[in-house]
Amino acid sequence: MRRISKLTRVAVGVASLALAATACGGTSTEAGSSDSSDSGGAKKGLAIAYDIGGKGDQSFNDAAFSGLEKAKEEFGYKTADIEPTEGETDADKVQRLTSLAKQGYNPIVGVGFAYGPAMKEVAAKYPKVSFGIVDSVVEGDNVASLVFAENEASYLAGVAAAKATKTNTVGFVGGVDIPLIHKFEAGYKQGVEDTNPKVKVLSQYLTQTAEEGGFSSPDKGKAAAEAQLEKNADVVYQAAGLSGQGVIEAAATQKKWAIGVDSDQYQQQALAKYKNYILTSALKDVGGAVYALAKSVKDGKPLTGTQTFDLKVNGVGLAETNPEFAKISGLTDAVAKAKKAIIDGTIKVKTE
Repeated sequence: MRRISKLTRVAVGVASLALAATACGGTSTEAGSSDSSDSGGAKKGLAIAYDIGGKGDQSFNDAAFSGLEKAKEEFGYKTADIEPTEGETDADKVQRLTSLAKQGYNPIVGVGFAYGPAMKEVAAKYPKVSFGIVDSVVEGDNVASLVFAENEASYLAGVAAAKATKTNTVGFVGGVDIPLIHKFEAGYKQGVEDTNPKVKVLSQYLTQTAEEGGFSSPDKGKAAAEAQLEKNADVVYQAAGLSGQGVIEAAATQKKWAIGVDSDQYQQQALAKYKNYILTSALKDVGGAVYALAKSVKDGKPLTGTQTFDLKVNGVGLAETNPEFAKISGLTDAVAKAKKAIIDGTIKVKTE
């Protein structure tokens, strides 16, 4: 096994992961014993366990699913993707991961920091199975911690917002008030300020905990965005999972700009009726990370340790698929200049 701090460009690139959405489903109800050995069964391939919001969020979880689909297509894997349950506990997550290990899946990926405690426990019991966790660091010889420079992508989103605003007021809606989402806000605010210090940023978090629905309540996102639009914001960036759909709806309804997150939401079918008002999206290549782990296991050299996906490896970025993006004066050049400065270290992007 190998430990590296940066992942090379192999398998990384959001654009390469636009694949059809069909996969073998799984369940979260199969009980598993606390066996301390490897699964012993035939290796089936990749399994992912979704975060809050589940598949169909047009964002974080769907990005992970695209990585599963690519691995399935290229390697002939059998796959499983499993939904979370409402109000579930760490014990439920332990049961889910254990069941997947006992069924012979390898690797197994927990999508979201909430899987941290469960993964630490289950990975120790199945040392010959490779595990991956998105957005958290879990110590273990058989665990790859897949983390991202969300602040860097958000900085570019801030540049876009500052260039696009006509009112000099823009908004940020975070799903849950936690350090991970603070990274999005910090990068965004810095990008706005560095581009045009006259622009005001309005910020709101939907909930204090994920259990309150901050990542899974479009109605909360819509209400928050509407409040910011009433205060003259004409660009709103959301880092709120499924709740972000409500933000996009609110902005589009008032013919204002929305900025998506994680996936290129301009291209998401479920958001097609709002697409003309999705200026861009801060990209986070969760699919590329999931695929890279699957490939490393397939190649017999499983990734372990902290794997950081940043601008240098195209692990994060900014979408430019909306034709209106290029029509905003100076926007394309400003984003390119900012990206180069972040990569070469001229710009240090904050995380708080």
